[in-house]
Amino acid sequence: MQGHFDETLVTTANDLPGYRVVRHLGMVRGVVVRSRSILGTIGASLQTIVGGNITLFTELCEKTRQHAYELMIQHAAERGANAILAMRYDANEVMQGVTEVLAYGTAVQVERIP
Repeated sequence: MQGHFDETLVTTANDLPGYRVVRHLGMVRGVVVRSRSILGTIGASLQTIVGGNITLFTELCEKTRQHAYELMIQHAAERGANAILAMRYDANEVMQGVTEVLAYGTAVQVERIP
């Protein structure tokens, strides 16, 4: 069953003010494993010489988190959820230069409190 998912109903909190949980659907997650390209690593290494924000890695991290987030949303919608509570990110280095990014939370069905 595919649920209608409203991305504004994703929160790191354990509840949504103005809504009540009518059904818990369990944990959902999106996992992405990415490696840095050789060119990206060289470019980022050059940026470290100057100092400051390493934009190549920042962009890679942001894209990877967004992809994991989208997979989590898809997983929740497939389970019939319309919201996610207690959403979190986690990241682990699988091997040198390869990182796993996990977006996870509790899929729920909520309804607006009248």
